[in-house]
Amino acid sequence: MEVGCGVAGGTEGGKKQQPRQFVRSLTYHHHQGHRLMPKWRRPQLADEPRARPQAVVLYTTSLRGVRRTFADCSAARAILRGSRVAVDERDVSMDAALRRELQGLLDARGRAFSLPQLFIGGRLVGGADEVRQLHESGQLRRLLEGAAGQDPAFVCDACGGVRFAPCPACAGSRKVFDEEEDRVIRCGDCNENGLVRCPNCSS
Repeated sequence: MEVGCGVAGGTEGGKKQQPRQFVRSLTYHHHQGHRLMPKWRRPQLADEPRARPQAVVLYTTSLRGVRRTFADCSAARAILRGSRVAVDERDVSMDAALRRELQGLLDARGRAFSLPQLFIGGRLVGGADEVRQLHESGQLRRLLEGAAGQDPAFVCDACGGVRFAPCPACAGSRKVFDEEEDRVIRCGDCNENGLVRCPNCSS
């Protein structure tokens, strides 16, 4: 606390005024190693929806026609599996619709078609070279924060890890009988190979 004196000039009733004292308080801030207080976080309500894990999508091919492409897909798959995250792998050689899907995503970003291609949380990460460089620098792990975890040894019981299963509507024949038209028609549930994406391990 600091004491300051006022001006003693002037008279009142023929008597000399006494100097007035003004009290001024000072506030002192103590810093202990610049310690930061923890950020306050709002508690989550019981009925409040939780944030969904960000999706990790890898477009690959299981065809060995181009040896370099197949090797790159295997390398990217191994890196992600070693990161212990759940990966939605989409084999474009098993479903033409997935190939068209990837082609549209790359066209929208001005990128040429190539495999593999990794998307994290809807954002394009890149191909095999980008995945390898991010993994070696340690940045891939940070990009994967928030992704759902998965044991690297996990194998889906329903599809054996191939991500596809025979169509339950036509048993893979691609044909079903339409009772209204009284004829056999093309099954609308499966792809050109009579397969559907595994409902247990694919999104």
